[in-house]
Amino acid sequence: MTPDDLDARLRFAVSAARRAAEIALAHARDPAGLGVEAKGVQDVVTAADKAIEKMLREAAAAAFPGDAMLGEEDGLTPGWDGRTPLWIVDPIDGTANFARRLPLWCVSIGLLADGDAVLGVILNPVADELHAAARGRGATLNGQPIRVSGVSTPEHSRIGLGFSYRREQRLHVAAVDRLLARHCEYSRLGSGALGMAQVADGRFEGYFEPHINSWDVAAGLVIVREAGGFTNDFFAGEGLMRGNPILAGAPGVRAFLEATLGDLMVP
Repeated sequence: MTPDDLDARLRFAVSAARRAAEIALAHARDPAGLGVEAKGVQDVVTAADKAIEKMLREAAAAAFPGDAMLGEEDGLTPGWDGRTPLWIVDPIDGTANFARRLPLWCVSIGLLADGDAVLGVILNPVADELHAAARGRGATLNGQPIRVSGVSTPEHSRIGLGFSYRREQRLHVAAVDRLLARHCEYSRLGSGALGMAQVADGRFEGYFEPHINSWDVAAGLVIVREAGGFTNDFFAGEGLMRGNPILAGAPGVRAFLEATLGDLMVP
């Protein structure tokens, strides 16, 4: 992908995220019309999720007809050849929070090209915070450059944790226990994309989840890396379609995080 192609797609992703936010906020103003449906254990979808993904698919197809899309609600574009650019989107990450009128949710738009994530936009409409990055261009929050935390000790760190019933509960409990044993604080937001964004801007020193889907993390991978942080090789194996563990953070706590949580990263 050429630099001009990447820049064009970044501009599109920012604009599309803002359009998505308008749809989400319009639905949020009418809680009775959210149309909440259960998808699984502690997993729901709303009319807003469906409307946003439909819009994103139509907009991407019009702007970049050769691109494909993988979305949480409607899956993978039929016939994707594995080589053309692939948008990886979560119309609302943190839908359970959104449905409960909690302000911890976001729109997440990532792009996979040349075998890795190359672009990411995460927009929290309630806070009006837009994190964005593209490969080789740095990361921003509302247009201003951001960097990961410079903290290097567990005692002054806070790690974002995610939880999924797709993995054994003991993995999450062990993560909490091990962090607290080192006097390292943790938070659980209920949105992996927001957790990654807040690693990139230094509010968290790291983020860990034993299993997360690609649409929750594709955008955050780029934003964290471009802000100077590290991530594991999320797309290894069947990460794109089946998900993988995620570990991301600031360089100063990388050794601590890998030693403390690494064996909990069960593929």
